[in-house]
Amino acid sequence: MFDPISDFLTQIRNAQQAGHRRVDIPASKLKRAMTKILVEKGYVNKFINIDDDKQGMLRLFLKYDAYGQPVIKNMKRRSKPGLREYCGSDDIPRALNGLGIVMLSTSRGVMTDKEARKLNVGGEVLCTVY
Repeated sequence: MFDPISDFLTQIRNAQQAGHRRVDIPASKLKRAMTKILVEKGYVNKFINIDDDKQGMLRLFLKYDAYGQPVIKNMKRRSKPGLREYCGSDDIPRALNGLGIVMLSTSRGVMTDKEARKLNVGGEVLCTVY
């Protein structure tokens, strides 16, 4: 089975473990939305869209602290192709008791757990980041 979100998270994890400053990932609308959230929340410095004649690429510039450690300590896929995980607006999980973020795919687009609580929407739990 092919899971593009797991591949996205794994490529970021592997690049950080290797100490790379940037990583190129095949683009999609969902990956762009997830990357925008990572940039907004300060887990990634910035990203650019690289246009080839196919689907395009996302170039993420990874962020490290003053000691050279990656800012992202843990990225975990929650909803998998074999076992989807959905939650209502009342049951949205928290990552590290609110210190991390949970990304959700809702009817109003991809958003964090805090935004989903504010808008009172639920959806598919994509991943946790802290």
